[in-house]
Amino acid sequence: MNPFTTIAILLGLTVLFVPLFKRAGLGSVLGYLAAGVLIGPSGLALVDDPESLLHTAEIGVVLLLFVIGLELQPSRLWALRRQVFGLGFLQLAGVGAALASGIAGKVAVVLGWTLALSSTALVLPTLAERRELTSRYGRESFAILLFQDLSVIVLLAILPLLGVAGARAGVRPYVGLAVLVIVILVGRKLLAWLFAYVARFGNREVFTAAALFVALGLALLMEAAGLSRSLGAFVAGVLLADSEFRHELEAAIAPFETLLLGLFFIAVGMAIDLSLLFAEPVRVFGYAIGLLVLKIASLFLLRRFLPHGRDVARPLALVLAQGGEFAFVVFALLDDGHLVPSRMLDELTLAVALSMGLAPLLFVLNDVLTRRARARIPKRPFDTLPEQTDAPVVIAGFGRVGQLIGRLLLAQKVRFTALDIDPTQVELVRRFGTQVYYGDASHLDLLRAAGLAKAKIFVLAIDDVEASLKTAELVRRHFAHVRILARARNRFHAYRLLDLGVEEPLRETLLSTIELGRRTLAGIGQRDDEIDRVVRRFAEHDAALLRRQHAVYHDDQHLMQTTQEARAELASILDQDREEAAKRDRSANVQEG
Repeated sequence: MNPFTTIAILLGLTVLFVPLFKRAGLGSVLGYLAAGVLIGPSGLALVDDPESLLHTAEIGVVLLLFVIGLELQPSRLWALRRQVFGLGFLQLAGVGAALASGIAGKVAVVLGWTLALSSTALVLPTLAERRELTSRYGRESFAILLFQDLSVIVLLAILPLLGVAGARAGVRPYVGLAVLVIVILVGRKLLAWLFAYVARFGNREVFTAAALFVALGLALLMEAAGLSRSLGAFVAGVLLADSEFRHELEAAIAPFETLLLGLFFIAVGMAIDLSLLFAEPVRVFGYAIGLLVLKIASLFLLRRFLPHGRDVARPLALVLAQGGEFAFVVFALLDDGHLVPSRMLDELTLAVALSMGLAPLLFVLNDVLTRRARARIPKRPFDTLPEQTDAPVVIAGFGRVGQLIGRLLLAQKVRFTALDIDPTQVELVRRFGTQVYYGDASHLDLLRAAGLAKAKIFVLAIDDVEASLKTAELVRRHFAHVRILARARNRFHAYRLLDLGVEEPLRETLLSTIELGRRTLAGIGQRDDEIDRVVRRFAEHDAALLRRQHAVYHDDQHLMQTTQEARAELASILDQDREEAAKRDRSANVQEG
């Protein structure tokens, strides 16, 4: 087939399949694999040479390892050292041993190691979309995946010793080790000089070319020394991890890495033999289900009996149960070395792909089990507040906003009563020495117990918009004498607080945004007095606009119209101020003259 036609087909399927699969929650990797299956020999046979495409697309794997190396700053790795090297090693060794126990031959360790890997490309984006990366099991999942990515370097490095992965005849292992040591010792300074030179005398295209040259050049150097190309790319990334050019390198490499890695997965999908699934459905699905069950059981047992294992063992095991994308890389290399029967590798490749396809269902299963577990836990009763609570300030919501207010009041020795509905947050804050009470501020009895009847100020810092509005309505109805100072998540939250009679709700990003704007104006060289005048006018105009739009915020057409009018009005006000300031300056100069 004409190469242009092939490229057009691949790009078209990428545009079609990847967004579709991501929207369905199945991840981009499965989208690429499905596209490959569709156009490969098992599908429509639009591309009949997946092997040559696979070898070309391996550049994507090389660039992925380069990007992983760039992310591996020593300071970041040191902060995560216990989770990465402790929990990560335990997961890989334990799960790998469980999987390798039923495999015979010298490649048992390699296959067990490979199947123990999970899909970084699938798990991390999914956790980010679900906003669970900062949870305990999310952080541990990240640490384990990071260790797995590091272990791939070791795995790819030892494959030449088994006679695969481009091992060169006559090259001894110590030669590769010597080359690696030399590159590490001299590479950092040499690469720093190279990119400083390119950044000074080149342009963006040359910088991108230099990044690709370094990644691919070190990959070829390591291959020539008898090691793996991926190891060379990874070492190049690590050497540049602390460089001032790190972020620019990531930006330059990312489009190539993403597209070529996608091309690699398409090539893997083209190589998947669907006839195996129809010929041996029980065997292939047995591999896939067996892989999931073994990984879930072994990781659950390993994590359950470690500290804090009760809460994270199950979600961690379910999230990391699927096979990983690097399995396709290793299987392709093992097939080249003829150390494992091709049919077995085809079955394992299909099983890993099926396990990744089932991964979203395991996320759903984890959600269901989590809800059931929470439903069985008896609700903790609200804290009992002291009878003599007469603090002048009551704070509802003691998260990031409430805590800052509390610190300010403590610095001024002003007493306050703090309430928060999240028991975990309450316990965390208490460990730092601040008294906060667990309770729902939208309950009238709790507000009375908190002494709101005697307070002067009620600080409404609740993050949830509906809970904030419910609490504001309750306070306004039963404690009309208390002044409410409310935090608003956004402009529409502020409108609804105004509906309830809350005076001057403050949007949480307003002041920080204005200060950021002030620094931006200063950075481009504007005078301090001009910046003060512009910022003051902007804040006054924004407050007036908030009041004006409050009357029409239910009507989108009127809201857009007033927004456009306000933009022109603000520009006119600033122009007029600028002219008056210029007149005053000229007048002052005349008087001085």
